[in-house]
Amino acid sequence: MSFHALHSIALACALSVNICAPVASAETFVIVSNKGSVPGPSNSAGQLSPSVKTVRTPLGGVSAILGGSVRTLPNLSPQQDWAPPVNDQENHLFTLIDVLEYRPRTSGGERTSDYRWDIEGWYGGDYNRLWFKSEGQQDTAFKADYDVDFQLLYGRFIRKYYDFQIGPRFETQTFRGRNVTRGFAAIGIEGIVPYDYTMEATLFIDQNGAVSGRLTLTKDLLLTQRLILQGRFETNIAVQRVEEFTTGSGLNNLEFGMRLRYEIRREFAPYVGFSLDRSFGETATLVRQEGGNPSQIRFVAGLRMWF
Repeated sequence: MSFHALHSIALACALSVNICAPVASAETFVIVSNKGSVPGPSNSAGQLSPSVKTVRTPLGGVSAILGGSVRTLPNLSPQQDWAPPVNDQENHLFTLIDVLEYRPRTSGGERTSDYRWDIEGWYGGDYNRLWFKSEGQQDTAFKADYDVDFQLLYGRFIRKYYDFQIGPRFETQTFRGRNVTRGFAAIGIEGIVPYDYTMEATLFIDQNGAVSGRLTLTKDLLLTQRLILQGRFETNIAVQRVEEFTTGSGLNNLEFGMRLRYEIRREFAPYVGFSLDRSFGETATLVRQEGGNPSQIRFVAGLRMWF
């Protein structure tokens, strides 16, 4: 055999030893604790705590002996410092009293003041919720002595920031000295539109087939971390005239208000502000016939709470 052939064989053997040696000596260890185990390289930096035991196993056979039984990686328990998994199936209860206010009257009339509330909340999870809403006022600017509205809706998450809602609505008020009540089917969307406006748009159909709609927008402006200015806009429209509820066809009314609140706690905030209410068209005519004022500016003071 020639010298060059012997030299080639010797060089090949040397290369094979250098390549295979690290593989043959490679090991994997498993950190074993009272909560489980995780694999790591044998040359990991740092010191293991005294309560941690290291078990060396051949490469490719990562396992841990816990309590006399062998457990493989997919079945290992989480470590103590791992956060628990998120449960998106839990149900919660949330209630927001957005408006609870006293409104002194600034113009003539038998009564010198009235009050108003706007409350909503839900019970459920991330995808399915039962919504409840109540809105009302006593000695209203447009109608008679009182007007109370209640809705019970099923809400379904349809996309980021939006819930689809459907269910019954009930309204009662006074009309010429007697109580009148009607029921509706309500269908709408509630969510947050661009620029952080909270939006609620709902279509109503009453038991006689009269169609109406409502749009509400609110916006919070942070002046400081606790002083917040809220703008509120609401409008109502109707297709048919319903005289006993002082509702004309077309645009019924516009309401615009500003409320400045101070959050003593995030859940509790007193506020002051003003509200401008104005009715239009047939609705304004019906309001005048019932002795109401179709345009009023009211100063308000109240509380905003959530829990």
